[in-house]
Amino acid sequence: MSMRPKDLPPVPEQTAAVARKALPKGSLAIRVRDHLGGVFTDQPFAGAFGTRGAPGLSPGVLSLVTVLQFAENLTDRQAAAMAVRAIDWKYALGMELADTGFDHTVLPRFRARLAEHGLERAVFDRLLEHCKEADLVAAGGKQRTDATHVISAVRDLNRTELAGESVRAALEALASAAPSWLADTIDVAE
Repeated sequence: MSMRPKDLPPVPEQTAAVARKALPKGSLAIRVRDHLGGVFTDQPFAGAFGTRGAPGLSPGVLSLVTVLQFAENLTDRQAAAMAVRAIDWKYALGMELADTGFDHTVLPRFRARLAEHGLERAVFDRLLEHCKEADLVAAGGKQRTDATHVISAVRDLNRTELAGESVRAALEALASAAPSWLADTIDVAE
């Protein structure tokens, strides 16, 4: 996978128009894009991606997805679904309305690549710098926290989802292997 560093893609006109009409007061995702979009660029991640090969998804976009995912307490699967169905997420990510998004497995691979290259704090550090420049935080106080809890919280959610899927698959297997009179009594929730 390769990367050609760039900023977040511009918000398509149609996506912006629909988002503003559907959410006139905005949303967290829209405010993050409008006020902090410059924080989510590819440049801080250049060392973790090669220059050869097919270009992958933008690390800036994936870092924005990870921040929104944490803010909304979503699993990887739910975050990928939000990128497909939520107009405010499409706005934040600069996606066309008809964009089909990405596979949820991209997110854990992205986080693993960040951890492998010691870039877990890249977005946090840029966000802190942006807040300093906007006089939202002042030097001298205790402001720095460890951002790795964001990554571990998302990982914990995905493990919970995996456990739930395992139980569901086991129940489905039991229902298909059970005699017909017993299978009727096993109700597998979808």
